[in-house]
Amino acid sequence: MNEDVKNKIIEIVKDLLDKVGFEGEVKLTESLTESEPGMLTEEKRGNFSVVSIESDKDLSILIGKNGQNLSAFDHVVRLLVNRAFAVSTGQPPINFIVDINDYRKSKTNYLIETARNIAKRVVQTQKAEALPPMSSYERRLVHTELAAFKEVQTESIGQEPRRRIVVKPLTL
Repeated sequence: MNEDVKNKIIEIVKDLLDKVGFEGEVKLTESLTESEPGMLTEEKRGNFSVVSIESDKDLSILIGKNGQNLSAFDHVVRLLVNRAFAVSTGQPPINFIVDINDYRKSKTNYLIETARNIAKRVVQTQKAEALPPMSSYERRLVHTELAAFKEVQTESIGQEPRRRIVVKPLTL
């Protein structure tokens, strides 16, 4: 991603923040590495960027309950950015996520830790356990993380928005 594209993405995010009445420092990190806890590694996710919004002010309303407003904000930013670039240049969509005050990073760490603990408990008790409902992105994180646990299997059940993961002991 060249500097013009990065600067345009940052400009779009700053403009949208201003229009909804919020302030924050906007940064774009082009690739994810394993040293950034709470985000999938570049190898697992592919070429991805993170647009980080940092602010001393309370942005909890922009994050919303369980990150729902953040997901909506992310969707709008993605539409604006891809309309500005992909449509006009014929390029494939630009892949990125928006994070506010490291909310997604913290939530990802929490989800992964919870999933690991449940997997360990399922191995000990040999009884299936369900995680709370989560977004498709969050379910993907959990499925990817628990794929390393050879003693358990995961399955998504239910309908949106109540879709959840069940962690089951591996039966031979």
